[in-house]
Amino acid sequence: MTRIASLLASGTEIAYALGIGDAVVGISHECDHPPEALGRPRLSRARFDPTHLDSGAIDAAVRQAMQQYGSVYAVDVERLAAVEPELILTQGVCEVCAVPTLSAQEAAAALDPAPTVLSLDAHDLAGILGSIRDVGRAAGVADRAEALVVSLERRIDAVRRRVAGRPRPRVLALEWLDPPFAPGHWVPEMIELAGGVNLLGATGQRSRQVGWSELTDLAADVLLVMPCGYGLAASRDDADRHHEQLRAVAGNAIEAGRAYVVDGSAYFNRSGPRVVDGIEILAALLHPEAQADIDLTGRAARWGLPGAP
Repeated sequence: MTRIASLLASGTEIAYALGIGDAVVGISHECDHPPEALGRPRLSRARFDPTHLDSGAIDAAVRQAMQQYGSVYAVDVERLAAVEPELILTQGVCEVCAVPTLSAQEAAAALDPAPTVLSLDAHDLAGILGSIRDVGRAAGVADRAEALVVSLERRIDAVRRRVAGRPRPRVLALEWLDPPFAPGHWVPEMIELAGGVNLLGATGQRSRQVGWSELTDLAADVLLVMPCGYGLAASRDDADRHHEQLRAVAGNAIEAGRAYVVDGSAYFNRSGPRVVDGIEILAALLHPEAQADIDLTGRAARWGLPGAP
C-alpha cells in the first residue's frame, strides 16, 4: 500500500475514512483526528505557539510569520525523509491554515526518490468530495473513495429533504473575531444546505476580513461563532471575550436564544468528510424539529451574554 505522509489534517481524516490509515506514516502538527492517527510522527510545526494566545494575538503572530518567513508552518525534512513517503498530502486552499503546496513541494524535492505531492485544493463541497476521490485514486483505492462520496452525498440529500419548505432564518456566521472574518469556501454553502440564509461571505471565495461596523445592519436571526481552528470550549471563550461586539451586531439573535458556538476545527474549517457532520449540526441548530436525532454534545452549544440568566 502507498506510504502516505499527510501534512494536512483533512488529508489524514480522508485517509482514515477510506480505511487506509495503516498507510499513513506521518502527520502534521495540527492533526488530531481520528485518535488512532495520533501516534504517527509529526512532520511539521507552527512557527509560533498559539496555546495561550487569544484570537487577536494569534492574528498578529500569523501576520508576523507571513511577513518574516513567507509561511506560518515549517516542514521537518529530516523526519519526512525518515518515514520514506511515496505520497505527500498537502493543500492549496489557505496558506495560513495548513502547510501550503509550495512548502510541501520544496520538502519533497529534497528527498530521493522524490514522492508524489497531491495538493487538495477544495473551495466548495463538490471540491471536498473531489478531494476524497483524488486521494482514493492516488492511494489505489478509488472504489472505496467513490463509495464514501456516495454515502456522504446521501446524508447531504437527507438534510436537504428534511429542511425543505421550512422558514429559512437569516444567519450571521463569523469565522474569526479579532479581527472579524466572514466565512468563505464551503461554509456559506453548508449554511444554505442546512436551511439557512447566509448573510456574510460567499461560497467558493476566500474568507475575508470585515469591520464590525459592516455587520450592524444585517438583522440576523441566528448567530454562529465558529473560529477557524477552535474547538467548542475555545469558541465559547472567544465569544465571551467579544460579547459587546457580538451584542451590537446580533443582539436580536442573542436575546432570542439563537446564538451558538460550534467546534469549528472539527466540523466546519477542514475540507474533509466531517463537513457533512457540520451540515447536520447546522440543520439541528436552525431547524431542531427536523434534525432532532442529531447529538450536539461537545459539538455545538447555545451561547448567551456572560452573566445573563
